Amino acid sequence: MFEPLALYVHWPFCVSKCPYCDFNSHVRDSVEQEVWRAALLADLRHEAAVLPGRRVASIFFGGGTPSLMPAATVAAVIAEAAALWGLTDDCEITLEANPNSAEVAAFADLAAAGVNRVSIGVQSFDAQALAFLGRAHSEDEARRAIAMAQEHFARVSFDLIYARPGQTLAAWEGELADALGFGTGHLSLYQLTIEPGTRFWALAAKGELTIPDGDAAADLFDATQAMTRAAGLPRYEVSNHARPGEESRHNLAYWRYADYAGVGPGAHGRRLRQATERHRKPENFIAAVTRNGHGLKVETDLSGRERATEAMLMGLRLTEGVDLARVEARSGLPRADFVDADAVARLAGQGLLVADGDRLAVTGAGILLLDSILSEVVETR
Repeated sequence: MFEPLALYVHWPFCVSKCPYCDFNSHVRDSVEQEVWRAALLADLRHEAAVLPGRRVASIFFGGGTPSLMPAATVAAVIAEAAALWGLTDDCEITLEANPNSAEVAAFADLAAAGVNRVSIGVQSFDAQALAFLGRAHSEDEARRAIAMAQEHFARVSFDLIYARPGQTLAAWEGELADALGFGTGHLSLYQLTIEPGTRFWALAAKGELTIPDGDAAADLFDATQAMTRAAGLPRYEVSNHARPGEESRHNLAYWRYADYAGVGPGAHGRRLRQATERHRKPENFIAAVTRNGHGLKVETDLSGRERATEAMLMGLRLTEGVDLARVEARSGLPRADFVDADAVARLAGQGLLVADGDRLAVTGAGILLLDSILSEVVETR
């Protein structure tokens, strides 16, 4: 019996491009909605044809700004997935949204379309920070969006970005306390990173943008863990916090290295021991669907070594850690081929890892050293 499938649907369009964003997002004067609905459904049908006999446990509409999608398109995608595969009784259907008033006005229709979880890109409640981050909404709009989402969706999450230039520990603690006061079951709290190709990258290269150094960022991270734990939303992944049972089941599928299908421009997938990627540019994606009936650009067989490495790199991000027996089953390799036992023993002795039978996890003391721990523990040769 196959495990349930996760489905990712990418909507590439945004009103504007944020200066920190390196996601596949595009600004267009107009979008031919009927063309896009037909293309997404065709791409979805292709994935269903190569993945028969599965049920879908989660659908995630990401972007871009999926809250710009017409509710009718969202409903059509959900209905098509249900018809092609069938949805589990507790299928989690998430849509990313911005807090702009026009998009919030669509919440009722999106809920009626079948969305039962929303993730809102708030990023900050500070007007100056919102301007710095290139966000198109105000603090008041962010607050109204969260309140409105709580009225329409069973589950609500929102994102904040911290470790911004000049941000003090006291200022962040105040902002986080404000965020926790909304009582949502999930928060995604990301430290600002400078990604290649973004406007922030160009500013940093010219010395015009500096983010907090390692020690200051670590202090902010530690305060974040203490406050979220005290509020009952402990960290379950590097940047994600949830009340027990409110974790993003879709993202857990990624981190636990389950199969997932990705449709829409630039969407990635992992299925049938393959890595898939769609054409990124919207116009190229539409052309590929018209030509081939799907938007696939790359379909690559993954070796056992590659699957094991990916599973380890993803799984060790989780507080629960990685199930080594599952990685063995998914990769077809014994754990000695992808785990450096000597490094595990040394790091466990330093309190940075916990090794308990099949379970290997990074401790709270080790999470800020995750990249170096991964480089030592995960055998890639």
